[in-house]
Amino acid sequence: MTTSDMNNAVVLITGAAGNLGRAVADVFAQQGARLALVDLHADRLSAVFGDAGERRMFLAANLLNAAEADAAAQAVVKRFGRIDVLCNLAGGFRMGTPVHGTEAKTWDFLYDLNVRTVQHMAHAVVPQMQQQGGGKIVNIGAYSAQRGLANMGAYIAAKSAVSRLTESMAAELRTQNINVNCVLPTIIDTPENRADMPDADPANWVAPRDLAQVIAFLASDAARAVHGAALPVTGLS
Repeated sequence: MTTSDMNNAVVLITGAAGNLGRAVADVFAQQGARLALVDLHADRLSAVFGDAGERRMFLAANLLNAAEADAAAQAVVKRFGRIDVLCNLAGGFRMGTPVHGTEAKTWDFLYDLNVRTVQHMAHAVVPQMQQQGGGKIVNIGAYSAQRGLANMGAYIAAKSAVSRLTESMAAELRTQNINVNCVLPTIIDTPENRADMPDADPANWVAPRDLAQVIAFLASDAARAVHGAALPVTGLS
């Protein structure tokens, strides 16, 4: 696989109906990949992508449920025969309270969406990659999670865990021809973020397509020597 031609590679994308998921799916499709698009609700996928078609499939799954994650991966293998790339895009963000004032439900929410989904998809997909002789996994960390910041403790803790999981998986799997890396974006330029931060300058943010291109690079043979990297993606300026 190269960044310009995925050569019918099978790419499984979680959180596919989100802004980043759409951009990542578009980049891989343009490179010739077959797509397995996963989101919590199938109707969201249909609303974003239209019909599934011959080269892509839609899968509804609650990735907080390990059995549903396993079933989604098995359905992809049944349809396409393999899984070459796993993009763990599912995640969530909340901030605004100090560590001592953050409710347990917020800790659980952020850990579940950002970490548990990665764990469950690893359980579902890595054995298939081992069986087929290799693969690529790209996770989504956060640039802000490289150090502690006020009123972001729960989010930073969750995204820090994603980086450490990435490193651990890379150490475990690199000799089996499985590359595991993550990207560390700053604020992504989405309609939701523009609405939430009307006074900010989105010119300093990361465009979803630009981040998607970096993800596609890490999923390509051009990055075959890269293991356990946490790659900052901080925008154009």
